[in-house]
Formats: sequence, structure tokens, C-alpha cells
Amino acid sequence: MRIRLADPAATEALGRALAMPMAEASSRAPLVVHLAGPLGAGKTTLVRGLLRGLAYEGRVRSPTFTLLEPYELPPCDVLHLDLYRLADPGELDYLGLVDMLAPGTLVLVEWAERGGTRLPDADLRIALDYAGTGRAADCEPVSPAGEAVLVAGSRLGQ
Repeated sequence: MRIRLADPAATEALGRALAMPMAEASSRAPLVVHLAGPLGAGKTTLVRGLLRGLAYEGRVRSPTFTLLEPYELPPCDVLHLDLYRLADPGELDYLGLVDMLAPGTLVLVEWAERGGTRLPDADLRIALDYAGTGRAADCEPVSPAGEAVLVAGSRLGQ
């Protein structure tokens, strides 16, 4: 599914539309979303929209230097990872990510390809890229949970 995003507000709106379907899907098993795209394409902006859709009002930082930013929210725990500066996938072992994966956890991973086999498989892949003066998001479900998120999110976005 390809979604045109005219500006950062549209990218945030997409995140808001997907937030509750993602939280619902994560209630049964951890939901893992891999976010791809070049620098500045809107990955963190999408995460900000997701968090706003889950009623988080604080500052949303890209965890480029810390690798992980956790958010404990009423509908689910959100783990936001940014692996851009990851030197070796083995560094993920020190985060204890595997121990954090439980029902009620939504895992959002920027630059997931740098995590190699140390990351859990994605339920949903969202690739953001430049498209003219705006952006585009290519959303690909990789599991039934990812498919359910896109179906529910598209209904909300109408």
C-alpha cells in the first residue's frame, strides 16, 4: 500500500491513524514495525504521530545516540529504536531487547537493516521516501497482525 504524504503533518497523521490499531495488535503479542528510508524522510515524524495517537504529549526524540527510547503508555509500552549509529548488530544484545518483548509491547525500529538477525522479525514494514515535494510511505504487512493494522488504519484514515 503506497500512501502519499504532502508534508510532515500528513506523516504525523498517518502515525496517528495507525496508533490504536498497532496498540490493539500488540495486546496479543509484541508488534514489531521496521521503518526504512533515507535521512530526513520522516521516520521519527511518523513515530511522533504514533505516540501522539496514543495520547503521549511529551517530547519525542530520535534515539540516535541512545539506540532505545522507551515509552510506558496506558494502551501499550512503546520501544523506539534508532539503529543508524549501530556499529555491529551484536550491540543489540546489551539492550536486553529480547527480555522486553511481551504482549502489550509495540516495537518501532528505524534503520532495522542494521540490526541483522538480532532483531525480531517485522510484522509491518513502512518505507518512507521523498516523492516530489512531499513524501510517500510504502506499507507492507509481513504477518497477519501487520495486515490487521493496515486494514484498521485505512478505515480510520478515511
